[in-house]
Amino acid sequence: MTMTCTPNPVLRVAPAAPAEAAAHFRASLAFHADVSDVAAALATGENPGFVVLDSRSTESWDQGHIPGAVHLPTALIPEQAEQLLDRSVPVVTYCWGPGCNGATRAALVLAELGYQVKEMLGGFEYWAREGFPYETWQGRERRAADPLTAPVDAENCGC
Repeated sequence: MTMTCTPNPVLRVAPAAPAEAAAHFRASLAFHADVSDVAAALATGENPGFVVLDSRSTESWDQGHIPGAVHLPTALIPEQAEQLLDRSVPVVTYCWGPGCNGATRAALVLAELGYQVKEMLGGFEYWAREGFPYETWQGRERRAADPLTAPVDAENCGC
């Protein structure tokens, strides 16, 4: 009796060639920004060169949002984007978190309207979990960083 080995599930499909992988990851970075990079850019106090857009409902916005973000629910983007956003300034969209594709839908609508756009990976959930300040209807708040999402004793993760 001959036994056949089950291929390693990671390598069942071979990795892409290095040039293909580089193109894929370069493209991914053109479409996404992470919470830590957005926070670092905003923390300088200088114009970051982009605007942050919260695409959630008013109730969600009141529960907590990134300081300085523009509030524009996805359904209102077609009617209100022109009054709130400058087409020459890139937009970084966010919604609740990785389990929500609201930021992706908002980014799609904005791109179709002619805006340069990136989606912030992790959304508001990871903004709060990484310990960055946020605003609620009651004022500014901040949680301790979750050690599973951000370094506890360092300013950044070194990625």
